[in-house]
Amino acid sequence: MDSHHLHHLHARKRVHQNLEQYPSPNPRIKLLDDILLVIAVIGPLVTIPQIVQIFETQDVRGFSPITWGLYALFNILWLIYGVVHKEKPLIVTYTLWFIMNSTVFVSIFIFS
Repeated sequence: MDSHHLHHLHARKRVHQNLEQYPSPNPRIKLLDDILLVIAVIGPLVTIPQIVQIFETQDVRGFSPITWGLYALFNILWLIYGVVHKEKPLIVTYTLWFIMNSTVFVSIFIFS
């Protein structure tokens, strides 16, 4: 079944379950959707100063490879979920979070 047919099934599911149309025709909800997409980009980018500090100081004391590795793994699962459900904010957010968390994870091994 191609993606057009899957989209049709997804749209029918929304109608039959009385879910809101996406993108929303309501300007307030559309604004919220747009804000969420911006936050989806900004949120992960706030990790950049931490990554810069790690690479400048080469000090990774206090960073757990298990924690950062699990963050990256969980990001992959959320990314798959976003792709399956065609949720652009989730796809953007968890792609960026995966990059950030993986960078910290790898840097722990580089600088240990």
